[in-house]
Amino acid sequence: MAYVITDDCTSCSSCVDECAVGAISEGDGKYVIDADTCAECGACVDACPSGAIIEE
Repeated sequence: MAYVITDDCTSCSSCVDECAVGAISEGDGKYVIDADTCAECGACVDACPSGAIIEE
């Protein structure tokens, strides 16, 4: 399952730096994950200091 970023996102960009496939981009007020690109590795989950990334 792909991951999604919740409204708890603080736009710190920690997840962007950890995404090996470039699936995370800046959205409207928070970052978003492209489900079609996501490799489902979970690196972004571990990198998120606010716990804003969950499985879809």
